[in-house]
Amino acid sequence: MRYDIKDVNSAKKGMVKIEWAKKDMPVLSGIASVFKKSKPFKNIAVGACLHVTAETANLMIALKEGGAKVGLCASNPLSTQNDVAAALVKNFKIPVFAKKEYFAHLRKVLDMRPNITMDDGADLVSELHAFRKSQAKKILGGTEETTTGVSRLKSMAKEGTLLFPVVAVNDSMTKHFFDNRYGTGQSTLDGIIRATNKLIAGSVFIIAGYGWCGKGLAMRARGMGANVVVTEIDPVKAIEALMDGFRVMPMAEAGKIADFICTVTGNIKVVGLETFKNIKDGCVISNSGHFDVEIDLPALRKITKSRKVLRDFVESYELKSGKTVFILAGGRLVNLGSAEGHPASVMDMSFANQILAVKFILENKGRLSNSVHLLPEILDKKIAALKLCNLGIKIDTLSERQKKYISGWRNGTK
Repeated sequence: MRYDIKDVNSAKKGMVKIEWAKKDMPVLSGIASVFKKSKPFKNIAVGACLHVTAETANLMIALKEGGAKVGLCASNPLSTQNDVAAALVKNFKIPVFAKKEYFAHLRKVLDMRPNITMDDGADLVSELHAFRKSQAKKILGGTEETTTGVSRLKSMAKEGTLLFPVVAVNDSMTKHFFDNRYGTGQSTLDGIIRATNKLIAGSVFIIAGYGWCGKGLAMRARGMGANVVVTEIDPVKAIEALMDGFRVMPMAEAGKIADFICTVTGNIKVVGLETFKNIKDGCVISNSGHFDVEIDLPALRKITKSRKVLRDFVESYELKSGKTVFILAGGRLVNLGSAEGHPASVMDMSFANQILAVKFILENKGRLSNSVHLLPEILDKKIAALKLCNLGIKIDTLSERQKKYISGWRNGTK
């Protein structure tokens, strides 16, 4: 079995992490126990490009127990939990490629000739479309975990260049509402605090982007006492942020008063040269969007006099103007770069969506167009119901009379 990881001998420690995460992943575990018996993925190869964490490990194990042949590479080498990678290789015989050779590792997963792709940012799909088009004939479909990836795939579908159907797992309510809002909100602040040990309360905290991730981060930052400012390019989201009680202004203006800036947009150069020129001295800048492109580091380096690493995941940039700014986790995902990402109870629902998406693709083989698809709403509600059940929460149900009333028009208003 081929693999490329840091140290296979750290598997014992990795198993402890995997088992700890599993305790908070009852929905995925319940689905996996059913699939372990029915083997719906028998003779199917799944090639995955995801963050190699304890939570992802439980998804990979569930897929393999369901009959799949699985290969995994890291969607971000900085987020890789090396001991977890070792446990997957040593204890579960799952090929893992999770070091710094990112594109080489994408190719190694594609070398396994997957029938289904599983992506976190669409790089696996992009690599295949750019250099391995002939493999697309054997691919039944793919799944996508992130907002950024879904945007890329929709662009490909619009251009007519997408060669197989992809399920936008990110767009399921039990993923983007729960994962992006509550997961990103907590894990991003966790990463910033772990890296800096700075006080959030009383600070001016700038959040670039008011999508689900931005909403979650704004909620948590305000909860810790920060004065939150939102920057946006979408007038609807901007007014929503304003109505939610946050100040709204352009990034160049916000940078002048910022103690913290965190980007969650998925776009490039969100914090750029104009902002750096007028930045507040001592500002801490981080990113919790998908790639390391939201902070324009090349532009920052051009106006920098000296750089040095102050502590793990914190690099200071002394600017030619005399000011100093601090970049966290090299501009990559701060919640995974300097912390451990989302809690397992959050990823439980995201990965339940992933494994059900694989089953959905197999059940609809040959019937899905080469475009981006949503999981059926019934599966979304099933995952939410399972989560509530595991949390010990009960909800009301409609009576037959209520169902008839709400679904018809003849009764009118009585």
